[in-house]
Amino acid sequence: MADTTTFGPRGWTPDRLGPQNGKTFLITGANAGTGFQAARILLGKGATVVMLNRSAGRSEEAVAKLKEELGASAEVSFVRTDLAELGSVRDAAAEVLETVPRIDALICNAAIAQVPTQKLTVDGHESMLGTNHYGHFLLSGLLFERIEESNGRIVVVASLGYKMGIRTIQFDDMNWDGNYHQNKTYSQSKLAQMMFAYELQDRLVAADKDVKVHVCHPGSSRTSLISTSGNLATRTMFKLMSMSPMVQSAEKGAYPEVMCATEDGLEPRALYGPTGRNEWVGPVGKGTLEPFAYDKPVMERLWELSEKQTGFDWKL
Repeated sequence: MADTTTFGPRGWTPDRLGPQNGKTFLITGANAGTGFQAARILLGKGATVVMLNRSAGRSEEAVAKLKEELGASAEVSFVRTDLAELGSVRDAAAEVLETVPRIDALICNAAIAQVPTQKLTVDGHESMLGTNHYGHFLLSGLLFERIEESNGRIVVVASLGYKMGIRTIQFDDMNWDGNYHQNKTYSQSKLAQMMFAYELQDRLVAADKDVKVHVCHPGSSRTSLISTSGNLATRTMFKLMSMSPMVQSAEKGAYPEVMCATEDGLEPRALYGPTGRNEWVGPVGKGTLEPFAYDKPVMERLWELSEKQTGFDWKL
């Protein structure tokens, strides 16, 4: 059962968030949706935010909008990062390490979803797995030492969609050449992200590293995620759903990731998000986590495969 008792009947809200001056948060996909709202909340508390976005133009617009609302002194900037291209991820990480002296949390928020037909990244990976999982796996590894220096955090923004698919990793056909399905393949990409986070937790404990890793999801939120990648039928369905009371604002959808980036005392083997009806909306707290999401042999095999596919060997 979902648990809101930790934070009271209203669940976690930004009212719990104290001053964040001197702290730096990196957020992927922060020029719109929940990522933008997370940046807005953290900046409003005095934090420095570095957005890691694919589009330079939309990033500039987002920075301007945030400075217009919060003041010209708001410490917000962006580094161009295309998670679908491992070379771009490496370039972005190098720029971050040159220009960002501390990282208190890396929030892995960006994602693509419900891509209607199979597409491959330039590195030869199925597009949703390549963007959502491999891109963040590599980025987290490249920035890990900087995160560790401040005893920081890695926040993986998952999705309840992890339950829509085969509930494991299809190792014999990672690109889904034989059975591509926009929902099931997306589900695998989000499950892979969660398994990465939970396996990383285990490895950090074994290595006695003081870095926290948390997993959350935004519930059902009004964002542009589907409109940027789904087919016409999917976009239409989600547009109709967005007008129902079972969908919340992007700002509320950002609460779980901000909470996981800042709140002390959270459990590691957990999934945080809305705890109301279907866990789509409602007070933010600890939700339901299905055991298959932390199947140890699958997690270990996925980790080894991810290192091979990204060409990055985590030194823990």
